[in-house]
Amino acid sequence: MNTQKLSTLEKVGFGAGDMALNVVISSMMLIITFFYTDIYGLRTQDLALLFVIVKIVGALADLVMGQLTDRYTSRMGRYRPWLLALAIPYGISVFFTFTTPDWAYSAKLVWAYSTYIMVTIMTAGVGIPYISLISGLTSDPKERLSANGYRLFFAKIGAFMVTIIVPMLAQQWGGGNAATGYQAAMAVMAVIGVAMFLFCVFTTTERVVHVVEKQSLLAQVKVLLRNDQWLILCGVCVTGTVGYVVRGSVAIYYAKYYLGGDTATVSAFLSAGVAAAILSMVASTWITKFYCKVKLFRNSQIVVAVISVLMYYTVQPGDVALAFVLYFALSFIVDLHAPVFWSAIAETIDYGQVKTGKRVSGFAFGGISVCQKAGMAVAGALVGILLTYFNYQPNQAQTPLALTGIALMLTIIPGFFHFVMGMLMFKYRISDDYYTEVKEEMRNHDYVAP
Repeated sequence: MNTQKLSTLEKVGFGAGDMALNVVISSMMLIITFFYTDIYGLRTQDLALLFVIVKIVGALADLVMGQLTDRYTSRMGRYRPWLLALAIPYGISVFFTFTTPDWAYSAKLVWAYSTYIMVTIMTAGVGIPYISLISGLTSDPKERLSANGYRLFFAKIGAFMVTIIVPMLAQQWGGGNAATGYQAAMAVMAVIGVAMFLFCVFTTTERVVHVVEKQSLLAQVKVLLRNDQWLILCGVCVTGTVGYVVRGSVAIYYAKYYLGGDTATVSAFLSAGVAAAILSMVASTWITKFYCKVKLFRNSQIVVAVISVLMYYTVQPGDVALAFVLYFALSFIVDLHAPVFWSAIAETIDYGQVKTGKRVSGFAFGGISVCQKAGMAVAGALVGILLTYFNYQPNQAQTPLALTGIALMLTIIPGFFHFVMGMLMFKYRISDDYYTEVKEEMRNHDYVAP
């Protein structure tokens, strides 16, 4: 019997895939900027161009993968074969990204570009099939939301490992050499990532077969531009990612320099944010059982903006306790939207098929990933520019100007982008009731294969 109900094991397996993916995503959001400035030795003024170029390459890779997942399928399904084929290359690319050769500065810069581009391409290779996989597991919106709750819970476990295990192992295994320590620690993360992707492949089943009409790239773009709800999610993705990455990138600087914390304090501060996000995944799944998921999405982001302003004006340098409390609250509320967002993508694709009569799936998921890359590029460039503007100097006491800049980059600047994100969601209208009507239309037009 072809049921749309997912077992707990299948939801866990699906979640394991995002845990694997977050070995890179969390590293890129939480530690890569600090790694490049304070350990690898890159100048802040070189970071902006590096992040922009890498994300442009990543966006192109996302688009290519979107097309490939639409064109090819097998007995295993449309998406899982890619995870099986690319899991090991993905792990290898993670290891090389955090390898620090003892070369001249220009050669190290080339190495940074090469390895960062490689890991970005490999992340697209597994990332696009993975985020598309939910559309093949079930067509039930409640099951999708529940599965995405598992997914994001395990994603935060992956982030937790990056913030706790990586610094700890780097310190223990480095023997006084931070570069060697980070290389060894990220090698462990890479192995875990490969194992989690393989677990995802062999515990999930693609039971929903959508009818995908072959269309040219231009035709797919035209179809997507007519999908107003998908376009709203694109705007939401860009603004939210900018806010998230700016805050995540500077959190380690904030804990180390603004709060004056040692290694343990820095690790605890980052982990407090991740722990709050893990609890948020559980809370979001529970709240959406009785509260409108669209309202939760938009209202939570507006509250984030308010807390961000409050944190900037109330937390002074060295005020560790208050900073931990407000950062925990901010991290909890900001991620309440996450399960809703990732389940909404599949719903906008179905909505677009009913509206236009044509289905664009791989390119739609790829387009969202492109928006995420665009947000990361803007955020990365912004972080590099702002660190330079505020005269940040690695591994030394910071000036009052630099401390103010670090505080702004953790609070008000990302808070503004989350406020815009929340306001955009006032235009989004695919509630559960509305989506039920969309599914009925799809059945009436035979858009889903039996």
